[in-house]
Parts: sequence; structure tokens; C-alpha cells
Amino acid sequence: MKWQQLPLGSIQTNCYIVENPDRSCLIFDPGGEAKKLMNLINSRGVKPIAILLTHAHFDHIGALDEIREKYQIPVYVHKLEEKWLGDPALNGSQFFPLIEAVKANPADHVIKEEGLLKLADFEMKVFHTPGHSPGSVSYYFEKEGVVISGDALFQGSIGRTDLPGGDQNQLLKSIHDKLLTLPEDTYVLSGHGEVTSIANEMDSNPFLHGF
Repeated sequence: MKWQQLPLGSIQTNCYIVENPDRSCLIFDPGGEAKKLMNLINSRGVKPIAILLTHAHFDHIGALDEIREKYQIPVYVHKLEEKWLGDPALNGSQFFPLIEAVKANPADHVIKEEGLLKLADFEMKVFHTPGHSPGSVSYYFEKEGVVISGDALFQGSIGRTDLPGGDQNQLLKSIHDKLLTLPEDTYVLSGHGEVTSIANEMDSNPFLHGF
């Protein structure tokens, strides 16, 4: 399995393309700049089979409909944010005057519980990691040692909790109970910033000490 990080949109939200040897791929969090994302997909010669959202904030769904329609693929989102896709008040876009209101079509599949998710030859574990938002999830590829954490955990930081549904204590609990229990050499692919590891964050992330 290979993966590539592509920052997209006005605040450079990380979109991830995860591909298998058969050239099929998953798209995580298409936050904007649909053409830029399409160019990367075309240049790599991969075939998208699904879009998975770590959560439904506007900066993670800005190119959702364009990408879905282009490749005719389904979208997955957690049940607690099912209604956020089409509501600027919930996805946060209405709170930023310089951001155009984001309204996306409903998801094709709603994630209702944690557990194993298989899509074609891809296999991952879904963890509910709320705190940044109520329906935040992380996708863990155990064999490959990679977790896509969305805006839960960053290099040296954690997600903001001042938007609707945010809760810092809940976020810290999610990180400690779900993410920091993973093997220390697990790569953490965050929603913003650089790739890090569980070990690095356990050692140096100031938000995780003393919780």
C-alpha cells in the first residue's frame, strides 16, 4: 500500500490518496481544489473506489461533490455528522466570512459503529475519536502501520475544540484511549501539517502531558 499527502483548499487541509498494488485507491478528506486532486489521481494512474471522511467540517469536504461525481464513487461519513454535509451552520463554513458556504450532497454510507471496514482489497479499522467534532473518526491500517487521524492529533498539537460540538476533554480522552494505544512506530497522517508518529507525539506533544 502506498499513500500520498496533498494539501488542498484555503487552509491547506491534507487530503490523502491511499493506493493498492492493483492501482485502486481511496480518497480521504477532499477539502477543495478538485482539479488539483484530479490531476494527481490522473498522474498516478489510479482508480478511486470510495471517499472516506474523517469528519464533516467544511475544509474537509469542499471538493466532495465534484470528486464523487467525476469518479462515480460512494462517500462514507460518521452517523453523528450525516446532516453536516449540507448544512453550513454545522460544517462551520458559515462562521468564516471569506469562505463560501459549503453544501454537499448526502453521504452514500453512514458509519454507525467502530470496527473493521473492508472496501475491495483495502482493510482498515475505524475508531470513533470525537472531541474536535462529535463524529470524528480515525482510520487505522494495521498491517501498514498507518492511522489517518483527521483533526484529532497533529504533529505537536491537537484539534481545535471551539467549533460546534467540540470538547477538549473528550478529544484528549479519544487520543489517549484510541490513538496512543497504537504501536509507537505507527505513522500518523493528520488533517493539517506534517506526518508524525505515535512515538513522537507521546514524547513531545505538550497537549498530551499531564492528562
